[in-house]
Amino acid sequence: MFRILFHEPVIPGNTGNTIRLAAATGAELHLVEPLGFDLSDAKLRRAGLDYHDLAVVTVHPDLEAALEALPGARVLAFTTGATRPYTDVAYRPDDVLMFGTEPTGLPEEVMLHPRVSDRLRLPMLPGRRSMNLANCAAIATYEAWRQHGFAGA
Repeated sequence: MFRILFHEPVIPGNTGNTIRLAAATGAELHLVEPLGFDLSDAKLRRAGLDYHDLAVVTVHPDLEAALEALPGARVLAFTTGATRPYTDVAYRPDDVLMFGTEPTGLPEEVMLHPRVSDRLRLPMLPGRRSMNLANCAAIATYEAWRQHGFAGA
């Protein structure tokens, strides 16, 4: 199943909501440190409800360790600066859907990493800065899963 990777997330509620997403879809959630919260944070626990035990969540000390744990997988970077829409991709079951920290997104050096296969964007009206991290992860994950006939559902 697909892997969601959050690079240095800072808002516990977004990660908690994405833990629920991972549990509901079978996606794995990979978190790259430093995290802006403790995994025992009450807001994270509350947002994730009782789904924490149903989700696969892995914390990596840095991006290199995360990518080493995901060998051969295609890494798709989601960014407001991309021109290619997320719907123009034929997703593969082992894809890594990578998102940046709130509110700054992925740093340029991360997007230039040789493992990043493509940069994708979710359309927004002009003049809007960004969307909620958990919402973006949900939109992209469900599109990838939809393309595979919601396998396992």
